Amino acid sequence: MKSKVSIVRCINYDPDRVYESVKGSLSLLGGISEFIKPKSRVLVKPNILMAKEPEFGIDTHPEVVRAAIKLLKQIGCEVIVGDGPSVWGNQIDNVDEVYRRSGIKRICDEEKVELVKFDKRRMREKFPLTTWLDNCDHLVNIPKFKTHNLTILTGAIKNLFGLVSGTFKTELHKNYFNPNDFARILVDILEETRPGLTIVDGIVAMEGDGPASSGKLRDLNLILCSSDCVALDSVMALIMGVEPERILSSKEAYKRGLGELDTKNITILGERLEDVIGKPFILPSTTLTRIIPQPLLNLARKLIKYYPYVEYSKCVKCQACKDACPGDAINFENNSITFNYSRCLSCFCCQEACPASAVKVKKSILAKLIGL
Repeated sequence: MKSKVSIVRCINYDPDRVYESVKGSLSLLGGISEFIKPKSRVLVKPNILMAKEPEFGIDTHPEVVRAAIKLLKQIGCEVIVGDGPSVWGNQIDNVDEVYRRSGIKRICDEEKVELVKFDKRRMREKFPLTTWLDNCDHLVNIPKFKTHNLTILTGAIKNLFGLVSGTFKTELHKNYFNPNDFARILVDILEETRPGLTIVDGIVAMEGDGPASSGKLRDLNLILCSSDCVALDSVMALIMGVEPERILSSKEAYKRGLGELDTKNITILGERLEDVIGKPFILPSTTLTRIIPQPLLNLARKLIKYYPYVEYSKCVKCQACKDACPGDAINFENNSITFNYSRCLSCFCCQEACPASAVKVKKSILAKLIGL
């Protein structure tokens, strides 16, 4: 049986419009009860990366979360909302502040559902995941449609990384900094958690050096839904202008039989795919090293490199980049940030953590000469 992905247009975040768009998208798939058992306990997991207001386009918009909550309550579900916001080094962001500024706390208060912290964990084979997964019958995954400097795309599969408990996210970045290895870890998490449903907030998307303050917002005006995370990410990749197999987590998940990669085997419902593919997304600065054929990349790997650097006119001296670095490659001395590139993993956690868009990407000389 083919996987199904629904695509519905939604031009803004007006609450009634978002609700109707999410409801319409799910109706195309057979309705929410096709995936979520009525009267069950459901964990809703948005992408709440950092303490920024909805207009910054970094976190899942609260109105998309509200729409999912309403539809789940209509079939008698007990709804719990939570995420594991960013962890920088050994420091976890102030979760209460992240929930407040992102708007998630407000909509949970208004809809009278429980908003939880992922402060308790149970160890799996390679990583600990929040115990809220053990306390719920279903997981509803609500990612934001964004680019990502390490994974190219952050969507259905990458959003599950937020289920990793506490500072162990830093350990995974440190131990699996190679993109292929990190993709395998993401798929391990997918295999462990198996979301019953994924709803993508693509009304305002992000391109460029995502997934945080260095990215550029783009009006995409779409809601996408599926029970197949791989198929969703494949469709998102095509909308971005990227071949689905270039997304390493999608390729790995397909190899394991966890979803469909080939759009020939994906039924698109609602909007036609060709009608929603516009100008290709601006991809992250580091993307070309991810899509160069592997034999060529192996030959040039020592010469084609990307490094972070600080644009001091924007730097607010908050040291978020230093706290974020899993390789302990950043120093803050004499009121200035310096990088020890011999320790740098090129994971760009520093750029993801920066609230002021001050961390940029520097290319090696060969990368510049050959136009990468």
